[in-house]
Amino acid sequence: MTDLETRTIRRVSRRLIPFLIVCYFVAYLDRVNVGFAALTMNKDLGISATAYGLGAGLFFLTYFLFEVPSNLFLERFGARRWIARIMLSWGLISGGMAFIGGETSFYVMRLLLGAAEAGFFPGIIFYLTLWFPAAYRARIVSAFMVAIPLSSLVGAPISGALLELDGLLGLKGWQWLYLIEAAPAVILSVITFFYLTDRPADAAWLAPDERQWLERRMAEEEAMRGRDTHQPLSRAIFEPRVLAIAAIYFGAVALLYGFSFFLPQIVKAFGLTNVQTGLVTLIPYTAGTVGLLYWGKRSDAKRERRRHLAVALALASFGTIGAALAGDPVLKMVLFSAAAFGIFAALPIVWTLPTETLTGAAAAGAIAVVNSIGNLSGFVAPYAVGAIKDRTGDFTWGLIAISAAGLIGIVVVLRLGHARAAASPPAG
Repeated sequence: MTDLETRTIRRVSRRLIPFLIVCYFVAYLDRVNVGFAALTMNKDLGISATAYGLGAGLFFLTYFLFEVPSNLFLERFGARRWIARIMLSWGLISGGMAFIGGETSFYVMRLLLGAAEAGFFPGIIFYLTLWFPAAYRARIVSAFMVAIPLSSLVGAPISGALLELDGLLGLKGWQWLYLIEAAPAVILSVITFFYLTDRPADAAWLAPDERQWLERRMAEEEAMRGRDTHQPLSRAIFEPRVLAIAAIYFGAVALLYGFSFFLPQIVKAFGLTNVQTGLVTLIPYTAGTVGLLYWGKRSDAKRERRRHLAVALALASFGTIGAALAGDPVLKMVLFSAAAFGIFAALPIVWTLPTETLTGAAAAGAIAVVNSIGNLSGFVAPYAVGAIKDRTGDFTWGLIAISAAGLIGIVVVLRLGHARAAASPPAG
């Protein structure tokens, strides 16, 4: 590694990653804060566990429908404009969640929120592939995705505290939660428009030699993959490897959202207050943050993807099953922490796979396909957990059911050919 490479990657990382982490932090918090709102909202509005699970999951239906078109618009119009548009849309709609009046309006607003946010996450993943060579991607995606557990590490105690504003200015605590947590997205949409740079060639903040090195390096990697930049999207959608990656991601996301949407209610059932629930919920997300950062870095260092992904999914699945069956609250939280380590460790490794064989619009389309298909489990898992909870009286069998998707993901990983090592071509 040359001094020029080190300097360039460091500068790009410092410029892009902290800002994108903040953006995704806000996006993910607005997506899952319904889990904390449900602690009081469900009772206030008469929403059952089944209806809550359905509404939480409906987000992912419109998210699925609009995902691929949104990502293609980003590739066409540039990240700066399109990501700013997405953030403004979801911020306004997320704030509008404060004014729902029952199950029907809950369903409608979750559908609108999914349509508004569609394309944000896969768009960022594609955007990062324009700025970072393959050898850096697992650790870079890990750093970016730390926003997921971070949003809960920071957001859980804040959300719990916001619920205590109940009655202020005539609003319920859950209404304040939606309004206050939506505001940063609207503000960041304006900052995004002026801050992001679409491609290395436009990066005036890089020194000329850094810009030239990065452009040359990315062009070399694209040429080495031996694929036409304008490969048809249809080929990306129906390529077996892309569908296999989507199946793996489906299992990981089922565990993620089954975990995220219901953990506050599970913890609250220990007999805790809203504030205490927020603090205890931090524990698994702390473990998840460690797993996300450590496992992605280890995968890059070993230049191996398949076994790392299988081990992470196994820990996620069996940890969730164990937590579902455990009766003791302390043991349950230990097992949930193990599951969180595995869930978050798996996510960045999945996203190293699509761009190993695809480039350009085909890569953007493939990433969107994987994300949209995978996120359908975000509809299935919450609805299944909620419906099973209403039928059985607790969350045990619902959690076990979603763990099956993770186990299927392990089988697909083991059948998938070894992911190509993210070898770094000679610097020049």
